[in-house]
Amino acid sequence: MSENEITEAQGSSGSDHLRRRPGRLWNRAKDIVFMVVAVLFLRTFVVQAYQIPSGSMENTLLVGDFLIANKMIYGPHIPFTNLKLMGRMPKGGDIVIFRSPADDKDYIKRCIATPGETVEIRDNRVFIDGVLLDESYVAFKGFAPPQADYGPIVVPEKNIFVLGDNRNRSYDSRFWGTVDEKLLRGKAEVIHWSWDKDEKRPRISRVGDLVR
Repeated sequence: MSENEITEAQGSSGSDHLRRRPGRLWNRAKDIVFMVVAVLFLRTFVVQAYQIPSGSMENTLLVGDFLIANKMIYGPHIPFTNLKLMGRMPKGGDIVIFRSPADDKDYIKRCIATPGETVEIRDNRVFIDGVLLDESYVAFKGFAPPQADYGPIVVPEKNIFVLGDNRNRSYDSRFWGTVDEKLLRGKAEVIHWSWDKDEKRPRISRVGDLVR
């Protein structure tokens, strides 16, 4: 083989390499775009992570718990609109995440009463349609709230009545009324991480616990 033939062969290989490189970059860019779109889709319509910043749900949820919420169950919101996809209403006992009607922040509370039910609180005991609610999860930590007595009220259609499990430290339906279904963000499902900021260590025993 002559010197000219070697040179031409090397030049041809280099050109092929240059032609293939933009193709690989384009494929990589498409992969990255696909992953970003997939993550945004999952976050918007399927699941989302939340952190517990206060003690309003003690002892069910602790400050420093990190949750995965199911956004499909109540119907996810369509971005940039006031519309949401079809979903079911919460059931009594569901721990729900919602946009507060009072200050436009995300809150997490327990659904206590559903549309059409009559809720009344007497001396911190909750009655649904006149029947005392069994609430083994309730705590009373901190100063007693002024809303030890409330109602009775009938929960409107497409609304729920929510309370924090720690009744002495919870800003909930006793203060600003019921929650419209349009404000629901999801149902808390599982603790995927928990950090004790006082002890500065993880709470390994809580990781993987179902929220109920």
